[in-house]
Amino acid sequence: MAFILVTIMLDMLAMSLVIPVLPRLVLGFLHNDTATASRVIGIFGTAWAFMQFIFSPILGALSDRYGRRPVVLISNVGLGLDYSLMALAPGVGLLFVGRLISGITAASISTAQAYIADVSPPEKRAANFGLMSVAFGLGFILGPAVGGLLGQINPRLPFWVAAGLSLTNALYGYFILPESLAIDRRGGFFWRKANPLGALKFLRGRVGLMPLAIIHFLFWLSRAALPAVMVLYVTYRYGWNIATVGLTFALVGLCSMIVGGVLVKPIVARLGERACLIIGLVCGAAGMGLFGMADQPWIFWLGVPVMSLMGLATPALQGLMTSRISPNAQGQLQGAIGSVGAVAQMIGPGLFSFVFARSISAHLTTQGAALTGAPFFVAALLLLAGTGLAVMVGHDERASAPDHAG
Repeated sequence: MAFILVTIMLDMLAMSLVIPVLPRLVLGFLHNDTATASRVIGIFGTAWAFMQFIFSPILGALSDRYGRRPVVLISNVGLGLDYSLMALAPGVGLLFVGRLISGITAASISTAQAYIADVSPPEKRAANFGLMSVAFGLGFILGPAVGGLLGQINPRLPFWVAAGLSLTNALYGYFILPESLAIDRRGGFFWRKANPLGALKFLRGRVGLMPLAIIHFLFWLSRAALPAVMVLYVTYRYGWNIATVGLTFALVGLCSMIVGGVLVKPIVARLGERACLIIGLVCGAAGMGLFGMADQPWIFWLGVPVMSLMGLATPALQGLMTSRISPNAQGQLQGAIGSVGAVAQMIGPGLFSFVFARSISAHLTTQGAALTGAPFFVAALLLLAGTGLAVMVGHDERASAPDHAG
């Protein structure tokens, strides 16, 4: 756990460094046209997620066949080279190519999740996936804050630092990270399982997985509102600079780390994974609602810890799903749910960017001012839909015995 958590933290640190500056870079290329920049960022997010959709099941299946370690290492090298490419981008076109490559290499997150499933006994999986949230949160605290400060010096500097971190992570993994999947526990690699449609059939064919996969889809669709519109939203509504945006993302990371590291384990132990899932979805909806209503910055900041409680849902979902699958298919499972999340993230950036672009186009009257938060209201409704489904999903007695069909 310690080895893979360090790997995840460094990976997230590199990814989150560029969050505060990428929209600003696009905005500069487009002559500070916020509405057009919002649409372009939406296209970037959709393209990134499409690469995740295609490659998450492939990398997951490859990790079931060849082990988790080589997939993680190759992906880290790819990310390092990709950030270097984006640092040199003279315009939107090469940035777009960089986002495509980033989507491919970032698909290794599903492999890291399979790694955690490998080394965790069933009764500790939700808690260990909560520790993964801590690693994500720690990277997310440092990344946007440092990226925002570096971006004040030069908008391209965070990309160079991210490249260095990714390559450093590859070196760390090469010398330190052990393999988690023993040779005698590995399965075969089959293209019918590695393609996205095969991955979705995998979910449909396993008892109790499909309702959880739909909740996973709604969760990630709603969560796409933050990367899709938050930077442009707070810049447009509050006039924040890059440093303030970065520090706000750092606050999101801090709250997420507290949720994953402190709250998940006792809540799961006391209430169970299903209750933890429901609480997370409800709190996420409340936080998104606060973001949308926030006509003052302090209200937006108040929404951050509330929204961060939606982090309770992720480890609970992972625990519920991994308990239904045998060890030699954990990579395939993570690849499949990675594809589901990628479909959500293909739809989300375009959806929320379009809603935001329309909402600020209507920003002409006092009534129009309330429309500015429309993307977050949509996200809240999606989370409430997921909550309704989670309430209806009963405990499946058969889930206690994993599917050994592979």
